[in-house]
Amino acid sequence: MKNKIQNIGLALMLAAGLNACQAPAVEKDCDKLVITPEKVDFLGITDTTHLSAASKRALKWPDNLTNEWFGEFEQFYLKGDLAYEEGVVRRDPSALIKVDGKYFVWYSKSVGPTDGFAGDIENEKVFPWDRCDIWYATSEDGITWKEEGMAVARGEKGAYDDRSVFTVEIMEWEGMYYLSYQTVKSPYNVRVKNQVGLAWSDSPHGPWTKSAEPILSPADNGVWAGTADNRFNVEKKGDFDSHKVHDPCILPYKGKFYLYYKGEQMGEEVTFGGRQIRHGVAIADHPKGPYVKSPYNPISNSGHEICVWPHKGGIASLITTDGPEKNTVQWSPDGINFDIIASIPAPPHAIGLDRTKDTEEPFAIFGFGLTHEYVSYNYQCIKGFRGKRKTTHVAKGEAGTKKASDDK
Repeated sequence: MKNKIQNIGLALMLAAGLNACQAPAVEKDCDKLVITPEKVDFLGITDTTHLSAASKRALKWPDNLTNEWFGEFEQFYLKGDLAYEEGVVRRDPSALIKVDGKYFVWYSKSVGPTDGFAGDIENEKVFPWDRCDIWYATSEDGITWKEEGMAVARGEKGAYDDRSVFTVEIMEWEGMYYLSYQTVKSPYNVRVKNQVGLAWSDSPHGPWTKSAEPILSPADNGVWAGTADNRFNVEKKGDFDSHKVHDPCILPYKGKFYLYYKGEQMGEEVTFGGRQIRHGVAIADHPKGPYVKSPYNPISNSGHEICVWPHKGGIASLITTDGPEKNTVQWSPDGINFDIIASIPAPPHAIGLDRTKDTEEPFAIFGFGLTHEYVSYNYQCIKGFRGKRKTTHVAKGEAGTKKASDDK
């Protein structure tokens, strides 16, 4: 009888809530709410006639938002030539691929301290990723690495990539290997406009042929204010990528090639989510281009380094570091229109995904990969990470219906 009375009371409460949603004063807030006994119980809502803004948002969450992407990460130092080395910068690892039983990774490498923009910018480093070349290493187990040498060098003086080539990604396609990466032309001042270059080879060991011109450049529709070397003084900010195009990653998708990248806007501001960083995509019929920016850009409201992979017929993206949607996994059925499908705690930065991993099972792509660490502002090293799916939370010694050790 007690349960019956409770059920009747809950039914009356739900009916009252539905009636409240039909009232003109709250119709706008309740027009898309689906109120069921199961949702009310799951969300712990006390009274559907008094819904807070938070409860209204929760009631609009899709039913398919589960904990399948939730997990935790641990990082570890690598051995061999990728162990930390004082005086050397190794950072921004590419994705991992496997060729003839060996892992391959490419990364940015430079030497010496960072002096910033107040010094001699023609002869000193302004960022850790300044004066970089692209190097690569191999490993049997992903733990101990052998540095094989330089893959792509900076260009000759006057070339679009004469200052630095860095933040590289790898794509393997039909027996060819493609490296996409950022480029900077001297002098490296705060208003310089980074671009994207490409190199290709029929072997992961090279030699690599570089594109004569950039394959992607910033939008040319912002206007600087004055002539002082100040990136915050603008008359017009322009598109989301009017200053820089960064962190390129090319994925073959639906018969075309999708180049995902990070855009930085002239006069970049700090908003309620942090730095004003967003992602875009450019699409080509061939890996070498030409790449045409999507008219739907920007395709994210947040983000920093690009981390994308194929998943269930679409494209998944990990958004980190900057913006109001940081630390979320997002998914798109068409490679352009992304929705949040999970929030993920403290993911590694500058992730180099293991492309040999299963990309269909949620979280499996995060099982193992590479990241980097700022040992100091001057020097960084590449590290490994492991991810573990987490579906329950129990205290030490607590017996639950599911043990913490059951987590994948």
